[in-house]
Amino acid sequence: MKTVLATLNAKYIHMSLALRYLKAFSGSRFDIDIAEYTIKDPALNVVTDLFRRAPDIVGFSCYIWNIEETIPIIRMLKKIRPDIRIVLGGPEVSYDTEYWMERIPEVDFIVVGEGEETFDHLLRELSPDGARKYHLVFGLAYRGKEGAIVVNPGRPKLALDDIPSPHYFPGDTESLPKRVVYFETSRGCPFSCQFCLSSIEVGVRYFNIERTKRDLLHLIRSGAKLIKFVDRTFNIKRDYAMEVFEFLIANHGGCTFQFEITADIMRPEVLDYLAEHAPPGVFRFEIGVQSTNDETNEIIQRRQNFAKLSRTVTKIKESGKIAQHLDLIAGLPEEDYASFRKTFNDVFALGPEELQLGFLKMLRGTGVRARAADHGYVYTDRAPYEILGNNVLSFSDIVRIKQAEDVLEKYWNAHRMDRTVRYLIDRQFESAFDFFQQFGTFWEERGWERIGHQLEDLFLRLREFLLHRRINDFDAAEGLMKYDYFTQHKYKPRKIWWNVLLSEEEHSHWMRRLSECPEDVSPEFAALGLSERELHKQVMIEKVPLDLRKLLASGQADRSGETLLIARFSPDSSAYADVFTMPMERAVVG
Repeated sequence: MKTVLATLNAKYIHMSLALRYLKAFSGSRFDIDIAEYTIKDPALNVVTDLFRRAPDIVGFSCYIWNIEETIPIIRMLKKIRPDIRIVLGGPEVSYDTEYWMERIPEVDFIVVGEGEETFDHLLRELSPDGARKYHLVFGLAYRGKEGAIVVNPGRPKLALDDIPSPHYFPGDTESLPKRVVYFETSRGCPFSCQFCLSSIEVGVRYFNIERTKRDLLHLIRSGAKLIKFVDRTFNIKRDYAMEVFEFLIANHGGCTFQFEITADIMRPEVLDYLAEHAPPGVFRFEIGVQSTNDETNEIIQRRQNFAKLSRTVTKIKESGKIAQHLDLIAGLPEEDYASFRKTFNDVFALGPEELQLGFLKMLRGTGVRARAADHGYVYTDRAPYEILGNNVLSFSDIVRIKQAEDVLEKYWNAHRMDRTVRYLIDRQFESAFDFFQQFGTFWEERGWERIGHQLEDLFLRLREFLLHRRINDFDAAEGLMKYDYFTQHKYKPRKIWWNVLLSEEEHSHWMRRLSECPEDVSPEFAALGLSERELHKQVMIEKVPLDLRKLLASGQADRSGETLLIARFSPDSSAYADVFTMPMERAVVG
């Protein structure tokens, strides 16, 4: 009896942790293969590959991001091989299970909830000498007599250390450096946030700390470059979290580790330890803020002290050691457009490296879905069940927020022009949200969301927006844009998006000047020791009609002097350009 465990990942670089747990638990007793695809793969290609594997049983791991793409595959596969037993599992089908059995008659079984032991029991019943006593398999839904759908009682939770590690399959080793490795130290969540499935499971269970260390060390030594911890609140158990932090600091091997943390319960001594000992770039923290509206947080049963959260985020940022990714959710109960604008500005003011603006998903099994009528929710019938509006947030409001989210991703989270965006928010727009909202609306009005964008296009489109808005001190914004543009290149750009201000005569003069007096720029520039010939090969220069150094330092647009902008590109393109500035004399070049 051959079993294939399959899933459609969001991207190729992702590795399914769920499938590996199932194989680790049952692979010593049954013939089990893992087959991973992506949601972009054509359904016929997936079906062809599964058919060639000649399985007796195919199990699909289902989530909101892949269920609709999985269903056509199931139907096609069952037409070709009616004898194949189809098993579903995962969070998307663990709730409203009868609905899924009715909607997809090709499905024979659904494993509800935590799957390792249930799936193993099902395989034993399906094996050639199995008794087919499906009614004894706790946590299983199946088709009984005359096709009647039967959903068995749930299964007691496993002791986590009874589950073999999913991280030792030889076939994974070669791909580890190129993929995202998912890792868990615990299951469950202590909180009751009504938009989240994790709130349904009561209590938190932990893997043995020595097992956790052993598995992490194996992954690091096997070449993993990015490990994402899937624990819903990694730092809820302070001593456990500290021991993992200490272990990874001592053994990171150049790998990066991402954690979901609850910032307002982070202890000061933990923050102090990380600020002193964490190597830069090794840790990333994902922090779910979601909303700063007190009424909203009370409705969704989310306990959050924003003042403490802010102190934690600020302290982590000041250490310069750990990148932070903060999450917001638009569309939570009783958070209207004005309230969400405030939430966005509250969180953006903390200066996160990334700010993810998501939209509420009415997940099956969650409290917000069960009480959707209380707040007038309208949402899509099919996954991912994104809201279309509620009693305080109209569909037109959602469309506007999506416009802001689009340019937030392109212009802040991608870090293509941080200095420019920071200046515009601080000096030219009422708030961060207003900048992203107005630019996002302008972007959509021009139809730019339907076409691709090169790097220079992004600068040109921002320039067009600023000219349209007729902002004050446009020269200052454009000067910063030029500075940012140079910092985004490892080699001399073949074209630039602005009209060059230096004449050929001025260009030649300043190249000679840089060759003869490099110390006028900075000691660092002088240390490069570039000849005039090397300058022409490695350096680009441009004039900015204001004091760019003062603008960079204080945000003040001072036109009492001009600045020479100097970008030096390494001959081997091993690093991004070094960008320098030098005050220019106003004397006529002779």
